[in-house]
Amino acid sequence: MSTVYDFKVKDRKGNEVSLNEYAGKVLLIVNTATGCGFTPHYEPLEAMYKEFRDKGFEILDFPCNQFANQAPGSEDEIHEFCTLKFGTEFPQFAKIDVNGENADPLFAWLATEKPFNGFGKGLKNAALNKFAAMNNKKYGEKTYIGWNFTKFLIDREGKVIARFEPTEDMEKVKAAVATAL
Repeated sequence: MSTVYDFKVKDRKGNEVSLNEYAGKVLLIVNTATGCGFTPHYEPLEAMYKEFRDKGFEILDFPCNQFANQAPGSEDEIHEFCTLKFGTEFPQFAKIDVNGENADPLFAWLATEKPFNGFGKGLKNAALNKFAAMNNKKYGEKTYIGWNFTKFLIDREGKVIARFEPTEDMEKVKAAVATAL
């Protein structure tokens, strides 16, 4: 696969969606969870979406329960939580695995294009590194994503231009999106 547009995913109702539908747009693809310490990222994500969507920006939300069972609900329960608590309007897709034998091919490709380089420096990041390493040990060489709320920035040609770990400041993510637009 050479661009994100070569992939097909399932929407939250189970219907197949070609990412070619998003051709020409700047995308931020995120694996999410409703019970994670990073769940408040939904707020700046939605603010970014409202600010930039008219300029050709989309956020694609993929719930994932592989990190300490932090997204245990059904697609409908997760969607209801996100829309009621954070007012999210960006597209939310079916719950997926991002690591292991059943990892969604999209996330395996994204992570191959921009591999994990750690969560950064500082005590909080070091603690997350240890916790994630224990959680992800079971996926071995098929560990693609370190934790929930990993974000991949895709340019208008469908190429991965940046990866942001959940510990990255959301203002830096927003600045990168603005530059890509």
